[in-house]
Amino acid sequence: MLLYQGDQIIEWRSHQTALVQTLADASSKFGLKVKVLSYHDFPSGKDYHNRKPYMQAWLKGDEHPYAFHMCWTQNKVDKVKYLKQLGGWFMHRTCNASSLSNPKVLSQGALQDTCCSAEPIVDCFFRDKASMAPGCPNSPNKDKGQPSWW
Repeated sequence: MLLYQGDQIIEWRSHQTALVQTLADASSKFGLKVKVLSYHDFPSGKDYHNRKPYMQAWLKGDEHPYAFHMCWTQNKVDKVKYLKQLGGWFMHRTCNASSLSNPKVLSQGALQDTCCSAEPIVDCFFRDKASMAPGCPNSPNKDKGQPSWW
């Protein structure tokens, strides 16, 4: 059924929306039992890019999502940058591909000690995207012509 939703995926620019619609249709037509995670508890890149009031409330600590999925983002590089800027990144800067190939790092407990941080690792990349660091004033814009997100 989802394969036939190609026109909606193109129109809505989201396979997720088409999938939710397909599940809703199957539920009503065939009695399929479906549960969809709440956008409130499981926000996504769609919220990051389009729901500034929600993101402001989250950054102020008024919202406490269970998990965040950085979909609606073009590539992995940008996803990581946005998560780091949001305070959603908990891997030390020193943890990289070479450290992960070290057998000592991979031993029991060493990976956690070497790579994981109890506090978020926050970096600024773009001043026009949501950020734990207000404004990221010394960072460039991601989208041309946009004002500072803050």
